[in-house]
Amino acid sequence: MGETVRNPEDLYELDTDLPELSEPVLLHSLDGFVDAGSTGQLLREHLLDALEHRVIARFDVDSLLDYRARRPMMIYDRDHWASYDAPELVVRLLRDEVGTPFLLLSGPEPDRLWEGFTASVRHLVERLGVRLTVGFHGIPMGVPHTRPIGLTSHATRPELISRTSWFDKVQVPGSAASLLELRLGEAGHDAVGFAVHVPHYLAQAAYPAAAVAALDAVVGVTGLVLPSDRLREAAAKTDAEIAQQVAGNEEVEKVVRALEQQYDAFAGAADRQSLLAETQDMPTADEIAAQFERFLAEQDRPDSQP
Repeated sequence: MGETVRNPEDLYELDTDLPELSEPVLLHSLDGFVDAGSTGQLLREHLLDALEHRVIARFDVDSLLDYRARRPMMIYDRDHWASYDAPELVVRLLRDEVGTPFLLLSGPEPDRLWEGFTASVRHLVERLGVRLTVGFHGIPMGVPHTRPIGLTSHATRPELISRTSWFDKVQVPGSAASLLELRLGEAGHDAVGFAVHVPHYLAQAAYPAAAVAALDAVVGVTGLVLPSDRLREAAAKTDAEIAQQVAGNEEVEKVVRALEQQYDAFAGAADRQSLLAETQDMPTADEIAAQFERFLAEQDRPDSQP
């Protein structure tokens, strides 16, 4: 029998010295699940770099993590252990550019006690009067980098989102973030999630353009005034580098053109809602991925020249 947590407060400690919070937004992005293009990571780092913040709640990682599955780093210095990079699963308090407070839950996805973890987050939501919880991450999709970045949005109430989903009913591996949204909805709390569509051949690389799309979606649903200049500059630089690498490589250009044709065929049809709705004579995902992996591996070699 698995261990159960009866009291949600057993899994976290909350700072007792908190400012007055008036129905704040809670953003969440956890490491350990799918995050194509490092979308969630890039947006988290951008917000923490650009805005002042402090930790207001800490979760009991000893109860939630499997250290042998994800061993934290330690530094050995000549003849002794010098430091230990202790994992942290925390809620931080930030303020946007006009001073509006909001919260950010980040850290490793729990390996165990998902129900206990989600119950604890729900307890925090109710304790702090959170009006809306928003998650974001990237997913790999068979789309070209030369077209606008799409995203799949979902929510506990249809009124919270305005975008049409590209998917119908599908079965996918679960995540703590998805379970959190489900449980919050069952408890009557508003929650939204955004899965940004990252070209699958860029899924293993940092892709700032996807983080910009996530940022825009968060701003749109929350009304927060969040900085974006540095992230947009990084996206423009990365996009230029991708264009330079692709240009002149006939094999890669052929694959991109095929993806563009597939994207345009579906995105341009008003009565179609899914990229997977029909079958065309297209390269398979494995064939496309293999071609781009070979290409990107060549570009990543230390001795490669532009």
